[in-house]
Amino acid sequence: MSVLRISLRAGEKIFVNGAVMRVDRKTSIEFLNDVVFLLEGHVLQAEDATTSLRQLYFIIQMILIDPANADEARTMFARSNELLLSAFTNDEILDGLNDIADMIGRNRPFDALKRLRALIPIEDAIIAGAPVPEVSDERFARPSRLVQGARS
Repeated sequence: MSVLRISLRAGEKIFVNGAVMRVDRKTSIEFLNDVVFLLEGHVLQAEDATTSLRQLYFIIQMILIDPANADEARTMFARSNELLLSAFTNDEILDGLNDIADMIGRNRPFDALKRLRALIPIEDAIIAGAPVPEVSDERFARPSRLVQGARS
């Protein structure tokens, strides 16, 4: 049996299968079966969704945080992703958006968020008119397979 262990600080939130939990003291939890979760540090607040890719990130995270409305969020994702594919010209972002659409299609929104987090600094550089970070930079490399939860 695979066990996924997560350590949380006092007051930290974790979003598990659509439920929001906050721990009152430093603790560790173990997931003994499949689970979809987001740590508080990976949750984007609505007011911080200030760029196109951050808005897409917010939409994808809603698939995880609000499973009851996941179908609506998936529809929003499809429309937004289509618009972004026609708006961007940067090859790394275009490749990433296609990868992300594939991940969403395979019901892997957690992986899609990780892939999208790697694209946001590229978008920031484009907006700032700065040199676009090299893809070979390990901070922006395509993610390897990401564990979504423990398997029994």
